Amino acid sequence: MEDFSKLITVRRSHRRFTQEPVADEELRLILRAALLAPSSKGLHNCELTATRDKKVIGHLAQCKAQGADFVVEAPVVIAVVGNPEVGDMWVEDCSVAATMMLLQAEDLGLGACWVQVRERQDQEGRSAEDNVRRLLDIPQGRRVLCLIALGHKGMERKPQNEERLHWEKVNGLTG
Repeated sequence: MEDFSKLITVRRSHRRFTQEPVADEELRLILRAALLAPSSKGLHNCELTATRDKKVIGHLAQCKAQGADFVVEAPVVIAVVGNPEVGDMWVEDCSVAATMMLLQAEDLGLGACWVQVRERQDQEGRSAEDNVRRLLDIPQGRRVLCLIALGHKGMERKPQNEERLHWEKVNGLTG
């Protein structure tokens, strides 16, 4: 897609996926987008763990009490992880990297959705981060910000409605 304004208008969260595999080159481009993301002090404090393992993905779909069940349909899931020992801006660095992956997925015609993990719990009150760390063998001390569910779109979504933008939330120079 050559027009960024169009890209950010059509990019929507997708929670339904076909079972068509994500090509290795597409996945590489999405991971590359995260690695190219700007970061605080140039520390690039974002680590990524991707899986295509359907059994693991099924367990990841249960990592928190609500809002992750659709993950079971995703052909690929990527954990976005930071290391607080590297820097205190890990949440911001990982957020920018995750956003870059969401935009790259849309540019490739794929669907993706952010699944919040940080500060969430499962049905028994256990940490969703601990659940994801255990399932993906992520070292202790690392923090899991989110999962990115990724795949070919299982449904079409309308672009963002420009008429619903909240311009009243913009202060300062407008018009």
